[in-house]
Amino acid sequence: MATVAETLGFKERRQDVLSGTPRAHAIDRWIFVFMAAWFIALVLAGFVPSSLMKIEMVRSGSRLPFPPIMHMHAVLMGSFLLLLLAQTWMMATGRNAHHMRLGILSMVLAPAIVIVGFILAPTMYHQMLGALQTAPPEMQGRIQEGLLFSENIKLIQIRIGILFPLFLTIALWARGQNAGLHKRMMILATAMPLPAGIDRISWLPTTLPDSPISPDMYTLLAVLPMFLWDLTRNRRVHPAYVIWLAINVPFAIAVHGLWDTPWWHATARAMMGV
Repeated sequence: MATVAETLGFKERRQDVLSGTPRAHAIDRWIFVFMAAWFIALVLAGFVPSSLMKIEMVRSGSRLPFPPIMHMHAVLMGSFLLLLLAQTWMMATGRNAHHMRLGILSMVLAPAIVIVGFILAPTMYHQMLGALQTAPPEMQGRIQEGLLFSENIKLIQIRIGILFPLFLTIALWARGQNAGLHKRMMILATAMPLPAGIDRISWLPTTLPDSPISPDMYTLLAVLPMFLWDLTRNRRVHPAYVIWLAINVPFAIAVHGLWDTPWWHATARAMMGV
């Protein structure tokens, strides 16, 4: 049966310019472990300081408590990242059978993450809307700006909610047929929700809330180590990146085109039931 890459006109080739080099073979095994650990580090760098700050705000009464669905989302996404790290480590250490058995969990976690994410978005929006209705006049302008930004962020969240499971489906389709496509697409799929963590790293330059350029750029930078190694190793762009970009670019154009337009704000409010 044809693989995804072959269906799109690509074939897996085995011409490695560094073949036979022990260091190259070692990096081949561990680059995906590095990428999984790198993603976890990015998420922690963003979410840990942000969460500690928000917890303190809840304690001081300047912020509403976190809804249970947010805790569920954090547990599911954290579990998926740890699963990816475990899976890549198992393949790097030759535990292929354990890798395949544990991989079944991703088929459960991924749909759960998407479902919970689509519940979380309106939950947080309505929590902010409720705060606006009860806030003192001097705080209402700030909350209103937060609502407008939240409506724009819905564009990125919808994109992630569609592309994250789509890329995982491609990765799972290639499982057992094209190992190269499978493992790269697992990493590339996981890169899609990374802006949620990266955007919270306060010392990084950002184009938000004016433009969604920085989330796109940081996502590309996050996958750059794997891409550069592939390019150095094989002297070609692996089909996984072509597939990833070919699907991603139209969604990125749509997000940028709709960002902060009156039509989108009205649509987002209608979607939120406002």
